[in-house]
Amino acid sequence: MSVGRSIMKTTTKCFARGAAGSPLSAKEISRQSGTEDPNGKTVWYDCKLLALEGKGWEATESYYDRLPAKARATVPPVVWDLSHDTAGMFVRFSTDSEALEVRWTLLKAGLAMSHMPATGVSGLDIYARDKSGKWIYQGTGRPEKTSNARTFNVAPGSECILYLPLYNGLKSIEIGIPKGKTLLTPDLSGLKRGKPVVFYGTSIIQGGCASRPGLAAVSIVSRELDVPVVNLGFSGNGRMEQALADILAELDPSVYVLDCLWNMESGLVNERVEPFVKTLRKARPDTPIVLVEDTSVKDVSPTEKGRVLRAVYDKLTKDGVKGIHFLPNTGMLGTDSEGTVDGCHHNDLGMMRQADVLSKALRPLLKLAK
Repeated sequence: MSVGRSIMKTTTKCFARGAAGSPLSAKEISRQSGTEDPNGKTVWYDCKLLALEGKGWEATESYYDRLPAKARATVPPVVWDLSHDTAGMFVRFSTDSEALEVRWTLLKAGLAMSHMPATGVSGLDIYARDKSGKWIYQGTGRPEKTSNARTFNVAPGSECILYLPLYNGLKSIEIGIPKGKTLLTPDLSGLKRGKPVVFYGTSIIQGGCASRPGLAAVSIVSRELDVPVVNLGFSGNGRMEQALADILAELDPSVYVLDCLWNMESGLVNERVEPFVKTLRKARPDTPIVLVEDTSVKDVSPTEKGRVLRAVYDKLTKDGVKGIHFLPNTGMLGTDSEGTVDGCHHNDLGMMRQADVLSKALRPLLKLAK
């Protein structure tokens, strides 16, 4: 039977722990806000009741969109279409149940791509934080059709994060727990992790071609540094249009990371990077901006477009633009040529290597201990 929602109540139960190990307050999701399964054994809860991370704007057409509704009128149509993909988003929760179910209905019928498996394109990942504070992989929801369900086992009471698909969107997603068990969601204000790091770029930033959502480089960085992130990677379309600069300037991040060279010719780099950076700098005078060189499977640095980007960076610095940083591609794919699926898009190894370089570059900007 379906019952109406009631207000979540604050509970003294503590399941989540911040980077320093301090307990977080949590809200218990009222059982009256769930829907009891016809079998009478499971209660399903809409994930909209849980703490969602990775979303930059509240005023979106669909709850899980990555761009605000007003962007439809200004950004390229293909970027708008890609903004429905849930890359980088996850929900945070805990339950006193050892077993939980997740069921999700996808926006698009295409589950996989020729160079990226269905688990990465349309699947789900669950991680749980162990007693030391480290995030441990628990399992993947493997999609077989548009509507799917998967059962996971987690340690009762552990803090969990559920990663959403990288290259598909969601019509709905729910968590089911046994009747009589409790679902909690944390008070994110207790995390005290500061503003999000905003990543803007190409398919690689979006997550292509990780085998599952938790292995996208942006998501790895978030877990490694314990910082919130917003993933604004748009496959084939990280091209630094002015409309995207204006949209990104609305956000108030801790750092902007711009990684667009794979989608830009040298002439476009020379034309668009400077006004894009100046738009962000005008709106956010003190926010660090990181310009990232394109990766090279042959470990070449600087690349042809990297030289152009470096020249633009040098000009901006000479012109007195403060707080910008150039990040070479050194180490992002390694020296063994094994970091991609096709010479461009990162496999899991490439994602981990790039995340390591990004994390090291971000630590001092975020004033985090090494």
